[in-house]
Amino acid sequence: MKANVTYWLDETADRLPDKVAFADEKKEITFSALRAQAMALATRMLERGLFKKPVVVYLEKGVDVLVSFMGAAYSCNFYSPIDIEMPASRVNKILEVLQPALVVTTAELKTVFEQYDYHGEYLLFGEAAAMPADEQIVDAARARGIDTDLLYVLFTSGSTGVPKGVTINHRSVIDYIDWVTETFDITEEDSFGNQAPFYFDNSILDIYSTIKSGATTYIIPKNLFAQPVPLLEYLKEKKINTIFWVPSALIVVAKLKAFRNVDLSDTLHRVLFCGEVMPNRQLNIWRKFLPDVLYANLYGPTEITDACTYYIVDREFGDDEPLPIGIPMANTDILVLNDKNEPVAGDEVGELCVRGTSLSMGYYNNPEKTREAFVQNPLNPCVPETIYRTGDLVKYNDHGEIVYLSRKDFQIKHMGHRIELGEIETAVSSLEEISLCCCLYDEKHQKIVLFIEEELDKSYINERISKLVPEYMLPNKVIMLDKMPINANGKIDRVKLKECL
Repeated sequence: MKANVTYWLDETADRLPDKVAFADEKKEITFSALRAQAMALATRMLERGLFKKPVVVYLEKGVDVLVSFMGAAYSCNFYSPIDIEMPASRVNKILEVLQPALVVTTAELKTVFEQYDYHGEYLLFGEAAAMPADEQIVDAARARGIDTDLLYVLFTSGSTGVPKGVTINHRSVIDYIDWVTETFDITEEDSFGNQAPFYFDNSILDIYSTIKSGATTYIIPKNLFAQPVPLLEYLKEKKINTIFWVPSALIVVAKLKAFRNVDLSDTLHRVLFCGEVMPNRQLNIWRKFLPDVLYANLYGPTEITDACTYYIVDREFGDDEPLPIGIPMANTDILVLNDKNEPVAGDEVGELCVRGTSLSMGYYNNPEKTREAFVQNPLNPCVPETIYRTGDLVKYNDHGEIVYLSRKDFQIKHMGHRIELGEIETAVSSLEEISLCCCLYDEKHQKIVLFIEEELDKSYINERISKLVPEYMLPNKVIMLDKMPINANGKIDRVKLKECL
């Protein structure tokens, strides 16, 4: 049994030593070089006495970040990436929670990081990766590791303003990637086009599917996601056949009809997406131009190792229909519980809760928040058994598939009615004029506020969606934006939109 993800890299580097594992704009690295450099970094960490300690990786997004991740994993430490564009206040809050034992960076970026509230040790990537590795020391450390040791800590936004560090162990990633590679038949013949930042959990699929299977991942330049035609040309040039993007990135391509300029019918085989709702209107554009591609909707928060349910699109959907989030992944149990902590019946709405190996160990250095979200399974009073309460409201459709409705905190009480804002967004997204939209509730003035990028008046929108939602759910106010704010993960930035209320 593999207790550590690095054993995948051992096997792949032995089987495909000269094959490119990862490539960015500036460099590429083979599996053997990835292993050798990661081993070198691991040696330096272990020589400093670090074992099962938090290691911050502060580097520009690229190949070197992934080498550093594996260096931490080989040494049985755990990594936490901090983006070089992250605001100083957020970096300092993360450092306060994490208390890292080491920061992997460059000499140039070290001078930047020294301005933050950190006074510990540094490891300069270039110097450390070029030094010889001591495999004996590394193997001795790995022999002491177990599969519930942490692999990484990714920080998500906390409701109190303090970022929450989601802890994920090796076993959870092994369980998830085994499912991914088997379900989607990922092999060394495949190539991924990475969109997700490495501090965002969607990147886990690209990184570890590549390491396990011997595929290749191309780290797509960030600026291309604002240029749909060059983006598709990049996919074609690199022969990328699998993408796992947030829906916002797919929507931009559909909106600007880039498919008319670039034919990907012989290139792209799989389009996977996760992180927010994918409107069927834009997905139908993808399906029209690329009908033979496998499309899959993955769902899940960071706390359950990226995804816990999935739906492989197998039928036609109207533009105004919601896309299911599907069924549980293998070795994962989904509980949909009502307000009485009972399983829902029929099409009753309930909170999606998760049980299984995929669950996070909790929030790093935050027992209070951990106790709130990771609770005893109310359906099993006999033995300790943890479930994670996602805060997402869902229901079952006639096919027995789970359909996402909205966040629990997006559920509002308006004019005496309980309303899911996500249901309004689905209706508005079905309009051909709309690309991106977001609904918020103005508590002070008790108004449903719709944000759009297009110049459409409220009466036109409400008339069009009145056949899809009841009158009490029609937006009371429409705010037109030049550009929808998108956060660093590629999702609609609801925090910024709230400032407009």
